[in-house]
Amino acid sequence: MIAEELFWLPDNGKRRELVKGELREMPPASCLHGIHGGRLQAYLGYYVLTQKLGQILLAETGFTIARAPDTVRAPDIAFVSQDRLPDPIPDGYLELVPDLAVEVVSPNDTRREVREKVNDWLDAGVRLVWVVNYQKRTITEYRSRQQIRVLTEEDTLDGGDVVPGFSLSVREVFG
Repeated sequence: MIAEELFWLPDNGKRRELVKGELREMPPASCLHGIHGGRLQAYLGYYVLTQKLGQILLAETGFTIARAPDTVRAPDIAFVSQDRLPDPIPDGYLELVPDLAVEVVSPNDTRREVREKVNDWLDAGVRLVWVVNYQKRTITEYRSRQQIRVLTEEDTLDGGDVVPGFSLSVREVFG
């Protein structure tokens, strides 16, 4: 399957991604997944919009990050800086990688699946990946496969040079 075929599939109520040409379907996210992802999106989104840094894109926004075979990933939250956004913005999948990809771990996600998503994002060129684990109340920050930091509720999430000036107590994400 290719990205364009995925885009035109009728909605069946499941989240879909394309990984190396293979269709993957996932159940809808849980309530806690939505709450914690929503909290982070609200803080990050407000900051990005008021600072005019770019756009926040929500879950189910597809990014074509590889071709032949095609891979279309959809992070729970994505940030694309203003200077990288295409003009006009297409109605299909973006043919670029976000600057920041956020994945919120669901109870049915395996470690292997989460690691695969993180590695796909990093290998495609994403500069910063945050993995939110609300069961452990941690956020793992990946700047590369080697540069990894696990943040607890005592720590502060920092956008660094990817989302300049953004900082938020991890505790705020988990309420």
